[in-house]
Amino acid sequence: MKNSHKKLEQAESYLQENKYTRAISLLREIHEACPEEESALLMLAWAYYDSGDMTRALDCFHDLFEMELQRKVFTGFAYDELVRIYKQEKRFHDLVKICEKAVEAQSEDKGLLAELGKAYAQSGRAQEACGVYEKMIKTEKDDSVLHCLWGEALFAAGLFAESEAAFVQAGKIDPGQEEFFHFKLAVLFQQAQKHQDAIRLIRKCIAKNPANPLYYCFLGDNFIGLHKIDEGCAAYDQAAAYADSANKAAYYHRLGNSLMKAQIPARAAEFFRKALEFENNPACVSGLISASRSMGLDEEM
Repeated sequence: MKNSHKKLEQAESYLQENKYTRAISLLREIHEACPEEESALLMLAWAYYDSGDMTRALDCFHDLFEMELQRKVFTGFAYDELVRIYKQEKRFHDLVKICEKAVEAQSEDKGLLAELGKAYAQSGRAQEACGVYEKMIKTEKDDSVLHCLWGEALFAAGLFAESEAAFVQAGKIDPGQEEFFHFKLAVLFQQAQKHQDAIRLIRKCIAKNPANPLYYCFLGDNFIGLHKIDEGCAAYDQAAAYADSANKAAYYHRLGNSLMKAQIPARAAEFFRKALEFENNPACVSGLISASRSMGLDEEM
């Protein structure tokens, strides 16, 4: 198409001025005359996206994605954008379809396989995610991150012992990150309300790094989850002991919130007051008022 370069420059100028209707009209003209002109199609996709027309933007990205699939060398720019948008929009069914199509075309691409595993996991298809990671691990036995992803998928599938074994193996592969892997698994156990296992693992983290106050907060939350309130409060006191003065209030405020969730407002009020000893923070004041009202009292500040 004659003068396509000048028209692209003009369209880009319109976009910079947020004149989306003019830009889209010009870019559609270029694309209809030269459908193989990828730069025009990409610019059109972004023009639709920035103007708020998500449906047409996705149509353009899909057209670009189909072009990418035909190449021997998979560039994946449109694929990356589709993955980003579908994650952002929480459209996990569409995310899986895109990832499956990419893997079908490039079955040995490790990055595409890993993304497919994540897509399965995000869409609640944990068993299929496990299958993808198990396939990859056969050739990537020394990849600690892959073992971690596998562990997360196994956990989601309800295979807790197998999940822990995967995280342990990740720590063996990368001993410098063992503490990190223990903590990730501990968080999964806490989220599943399996507080005893979370405590067991967080104690391993504390053994490696006893001066990390956040570990004691996490420990305290899990004791509270087991209704061991005194142990939970003591763990938070340890967190505060390791924290600088600027953070002590934050930890006691967090404890107050945890106790409110456990429906123990009297103890929550105690620690909101303790937080206020270190910092006159509006969030702590609000927490104390809420705790007092839950007890049928009017807290005067």
